[in-house]
Amino acid sequence: MAMDAKDLAEGLFRILETGDAALAHEVVGPDNHNREAAVSPAACSTPGPAGTLASGAWLRSAFSDLRFPVLGIARNDDQVWIRLRMQGRHTGAFVRFRDGVLDQAIPPTGREVDFEQVHLLDLRDGKVVRHEALRDDMTMLGQLGVFPPSPTVALRMVAWKVSGRAKRAADEVTKLAAEAAGQARG
Repeated sequence: MAMDAKDLAEGLFRILETGDAALAHEVVGPDNHNREAAVSPAACSTPGPAGTLASGAWLRSAFSDLRFPVLGIARNDDQVWIRLRMQGRHTGAFVRFRDGVLDQAIPPTGREVDFEQVHLLDLRDGKVVRHEALRDDMTMLGQLGVFPPSPTVALRMVAWKVSGRAKRAADEVTKLAAEAAGQARG
């Protein structure tokens, strides 16, 4: 039975929470484009289910107990707007990239994150084929102590960069994302 627009939207975020490859194939079109993958490991930019699975692995590597409670959904025949919260505990390095290169690595803080996002999903042939988002990243960075910078977090970020831990964290999350993307083919 085909999923309706609401089911597709909710399914996309279940994939990010769980890494469910079978659900990724059911929900995500083979040509899906994730505009938000620009700050993620390269595998997250892969079209289709592979990129979605990679994105989930990247997020789960940084945030344990990752969840996306839905606050509201609006839809028409070929688009869904979903308002939700991203919640979890920052227990792994949160690594952000720019042009495929390490931009920032935030060492684990153990802090909870809970902030709003709005996502726009384009649908075609009963699948998600495009994703873009409006996220409250400033709130998330504030909850992690990065903006405005807390002295403790700022010093840890500098120490991670100087010691090479940031690069190792970027290499590890890049590997995890690539392995997750490989699940879509396997």
